[in-house]
Amino acid sequence: MARRKKSSLRRSPKKFSIISAVEAYAYANLLSSGIAGSSPMEFITGASDIKTVSVSGTTAMTVMGAESLTLSEMISHPTTAFEAMQSNFMNNYQSMAVQAIGIGVGFKLAKRLLRRPISNVNRNIMKPLGIGVKL
Repeated sequence: MARRKKSSLRRSPKKFSIISAVEAYAYANLLSSGIAGSSPMEFITGASDIKTVSVSGTTAMTVMGAESLTLSEMISHPTTAFEAMQSNFMNNYQSMAVQAIGIGVGFKLAKRLLRRPISNVNRNIMKPLGIGVKL
């Protein structure tokens, strides 16, 4: 007798996880602020981090981060950008390591503690909408 053809394993479509995206952005922010001295969006777009402070009619400009780099600066001047990134990394690697451990433990603990509410939101709100996103 001929063997029957096995049916292929069907999986549910892959869903985009908002919590995983926030965790990935936290790691990206940690790396870009520690090495490039700017947030990921500032690093990519090149927007400056200049804030205007107004005190009793006078304005003062303050620049945050001495060695702030952008992607366009890295492309146009790679040697100076590499030196700035190296000095930023040497100044910040210990705090970056502690923050990375904190981010990992914090997200793991939060996911564990909020497992049931997250499941409830996914099951009762996200799944009926059918938009391919989960919390």
